[in-house]
Amino acid sequence: MVGLNKHIMRTVLILSYIMVVALIIAGISAIFSYLNTGADRSNMLHTEIKQTANYTPQLNWNPLNNLGRPIDQENLKSIEKDYLDAWFVQHLAYKTNKTTGIEDYYTKNARLNIYDFIDYNTKHNIYIDATTLNHNPTLEFFSEDGQLAVITDNNVIEYKHVYKSNTLITKTKEVTSYKFIMLLEDGFWRIRHKQKIKSEAFKNSSIIVNTDSLNIKGINYYPQNSAWDMYGELFSKDTIAKDFKLIKSTGLNAVRIFVPYEDFGKEHVNPEKLKKLKETLDQAEQQQLKVIVTLFDFYGDYSIINWSLNQKHALSIVNKIKNHKALLAWDIKNEPNLDFESRGKQNVTAWLTNMIDIVKSADNNHPVTIGWSNTNSALLLEDKVDFISFHYYENLSELDTKINLLKKGTEKPIVLQEFGMSSYSGFWNPFGNNEKDQANYHKKAQDIIAKNNLQYMSWTLYDFKKIPKEVVGKLPWRKNAQKHFGFINKNGAKKLSFNHITSQ
Repeated sequence: MVGLNKHIMRTVLILSYIMVVALIIAGISAIFSYLNTGADRSNMLHTEIKQTANYTPQLNWNPLNNLGRPIDQENLKSIEKDYLDAWFVQHLAYKTNKTTGIEDYYTKNARLNIYDFIDYNTKHNIYIDATTLNHNPTLEFFSEDGQLAVITDNNVIEYKHVYKSNTLITKTKEVTSYKFIMLLEDGFWRIRHKQKIKSEAFKNSSIIVNTDSLNIKGINYYPQNSAWDMYGELFSKDTIAKDFKLIKSTGLNAVRIFVPYEDFGKEHVNPEKLKKLKETLDQAEQQQLKVIVTLFDFYGDYSIINWSLNQKHALSIVNKIKNHKALLAWDIKNEPNLDFESRGKQNVTAWLTNMIDIVKSADNNHPVTIGWSNTNSALLLEDKVDFISFHYYENLSELDTKINLLKKGTEKPIVLQEFGMSSYSGFWNPFGNNEKDQANYHKKAQDIIAKNNLQYMSWTLYDFKKIPKEVVGKLPWRKNAQKHFGFINKNGAKKLSFNHITSQ
């Protein structure tokens, strides 16, 4: 027994020794590995700012005819990335009055001016919300040792809001040209010198599109089984084809559809979603229906520092389908005036103005509108849009008067872009309207539309079984009411209101 115990003790000691040695070797290896990663660019600097996820202006290099050494694409891309990063960290610094990232992208001398500017703004309670949307750089000089680059950047589109004590005191949109000297330090291109060459106010040259032939008689559309998720897993060309054929048979000639910002990938638009959007327009074209595409659905952040992301999103969609025969018009945003209180009216209208310019810069053949939630806001930015759109869910007894007031305020076409009545009367609303009430509502609405020779798009083809909380919130009486605005019920049967889906 004693011998056995000695063998066991010896075995335990040997195993323990092996484990200690293994741990020591592992520790030495980890230290050696760490010491050999000290020059890794990704771990050395630029740890707090990631431009690629926050800033995506359009950038187009002019042809490379620079003095000095010819530059290869790898070096050009490196300069481009650090150049845009430098712009972004400066925007962020001026908005927050913090110096995060400035040391990474500006040389010692260059950042002194930035620090002085931030100190001044901090003392006077000033901050600047700004961005750039377009850059057109030219590489003027690249040194033989590859350590210095001189760049001119012409016709940079810049937008700024200047705030003092959280109150907007001025806003500008400018076209500016700059000269930059950049140095390669520690493996990164830093701005050594920045000089403004010229600057002038941005002049909008967008064309007002002729709208004499609009003649919109339409309906807002979602498939019944994929409301507010039209391009998801339940997407079906056959379903859309069947629905569009039905819509056409009623005498309607147009549909309004929605492109949700996040669902489509934000600034990195999902190609599969774009494909489904185009296929939807293909089905409309087969039925000779025209389509109003509403952009930025469920988007609510109008911060200027994010405008370059919004621009990239919009241009990806507009450039994909702008030549489609079924496309009728662009609706920049659904009911943006509902964000006035939470986001600020000036911020929202500035964003809308800029987005109209962006959409028209890519497509000046199709008219642009904004889907305002009521008549009170309908004439905002009247000079920017090609036709006026408003939604109406109030008492029909006042609609005729409000239409006449709008007509006095504009000579542009007016479209009643959303209207309707829920037929829900149940546990959560025992005194609500029924299907007969809904039918009477649509009959009266069509009489008012005909009287005023008004263009229109009703809400909506189907009753829905499911309403996302993002649409009307979680309250059951609101969700249940929203489910019953359709002309066709959940079982596929036409409701009484279907007889008045159009005035024909």
